[in-house]
Amino acid sequence: MSSKIMVTGGVGFLGSHLCRRLIREGHDVLAVDNSYTGTRKNVDDLLNHPRFELMRHDVTFPLYVEVDEIYNLACPASPIHYQNDPVQTTKTSVHGAINMLGLAKRLKAKILQASTSEVYGDPMIHPQHEAYWGNVNPIGIRSCYDEGKRCAETLFFDYWRQHQLRIKVARIFNTYGPSMQVNDGRVVSNFIVQALNNKPITIYGDGSQTRSFCYVDDLIDGLIKLMNSANEVTGPVNLGNPNEFTMIELANKVIELTFSRSEIIFEPLPQDDPKQRQPDINLAKDLLGWQPSVELSDGLSTTINYFQSIIKS
Repeated sequence: MSSKIMVTGGVGFLGSHLCRRLIREGHDVLAVDNSYTGTRKNVDDLLNHPRFELMRHDVTFPLYVEVDEIYNLACPASPIHYQNDPVQTTKTSVHGAINMLGLAKRLKAKILQASTSEVYGDPMIHPQHEAYWGNVNPIGIRSCYDEGKRCAETLFFDYWRQHQLRIKVARIFNTYGPSMQVNDGRVVSNFIVQALNNKPITIYGDGSQTRSFCYVDDLIDGLIKLMNSANEVTGPVNLGNPNEFTMIELANKVIELTFSRSEIIFEPLPQDDPKQRQPDINLAKDLLGWQPSVELSDGLSTTINYFQSIIKS
């Protein structure tokens, strides 16, 4: 059965992939984005599709449309972008959540919040499970993003308790793939662009800190499964790939796959940068029947091909 679905942040990295997948599944899709970090190019192939509509709008302002489901993905997600205007970042998470929840309440629509593993901060437990409350600096340079997302989760669950709104909260771990921005400062895009240009690969810290990388197709599959789950499944649910890699391992893998002549250099670790990140996805397995299937080497190869085409053009 087809639905009218709104995706905020619809021309961003994750949003554009989600829009494309929803269109393939037969839905009518409204992508809403102010293009602060996303780009219209990400949905060029959808612009003439009869079931796709693009609206330029900032979610910190109210929006009045008619839809059945809302995926709230709008927010800058890389430190370079969210630290550029930290007040606006917090407003996007908090005011954006208030506005989208208000819309969902009026429409009696189902709404999914794209939350983040950053709600766990620099975790004291490993791997991270959904019952963990996190270890977040509330006044640091990452707080605009981390605490904004934590507040958004609070609002979602208060709307669920107070208004019986149908909510879904996904905690998204590091995700990569085509349509990432060349200059977004995230570790995968950084390493690939540096390697393709045979420039030194910059590792912050000693390279022992870990991340778990989920390919974008797997992540989108998880979001849709969560949205389509039973009403009593509210989350939060971790969505990510539990395979854990050090920064040194990732850098060497990128050098190998790009046949690069890059050397590895080390710089000081940024403030409050998490030392480890790995999702416990048992809840996603149990409730959604979901787990990622794309191995890092395969996902990186596809992503490298994408960046090669972007750099050449």
